[in-house]
Amino acid sequence: MTVVSMTVNGKSVSADVEARTLLVHYIREALGLTGTHVGCDTSQCGACVVHVNGRAVKSCAMLAGQAEGADVVTVEGLAKNGELHPVQKAFMEQDAMQCGFCTSGMILRAVGLLRSNPRPTTEDIVKGMNDNFCRCGAHVRIVAAVQSAAAELRGGH
Repeated sequence: MTVVSMTVNGKSVSADVEARTLLVHYIREALGLTGTHVGCDTSQCGACVVHVNGRAVKSCAMLAGQAEGADVVTVEGLAKNGELHPVQKAFMEQDAMQCGFCTSGMILRAVGLLRSNPRPTTEDIVKGMNDNFCRCGAHVRIVAAVQSAAAELRGGH
C-alpha cells in the first residue's frame, strides 16, 4: 500500500492504495465520487474521462499513483457556487443524453475541447469527441450541446 495525494475538485485528498489501483477506482471507491464511470474496462468508451492538470484523460488507463500531486477535476467539480457549468447546462437543455452513462465523460471531453477551441465547427466537435462513445445514439444532440455551450462560453456570440 502507498499513500496517494492530489487535489480533486479543489480539495486536497489522500488515501492508501495498492500500486495497481486505477485512477477511476481511486476516484469512485476511495473518494466516493461516482459520476466518473467505469464503462468498458478497455479504455475505449470514455465514460471515465476526468481532467488531470487541465487535460482530459481516461482515468481507467491511468494509475492513481501517476496522478500524485496533480489537480484532478471530475464531473462533480465542474459546477461553481451551485451553478452548473455551461456544458452541463447545454447537455440538459439539448437533451444530449439518453441513458446518461456516457454523459459525465462526454461533458468533461467537451469542456476540454472548448478550452482549446472556443469556436469549433461541427467537424471539430465530431473529431474532438471521437474518443467517447454513446451507445444510445445521442450524437446529434451531443454536437448541438457542445455548439450551444461554445456560444454560451463566448458570451452568446
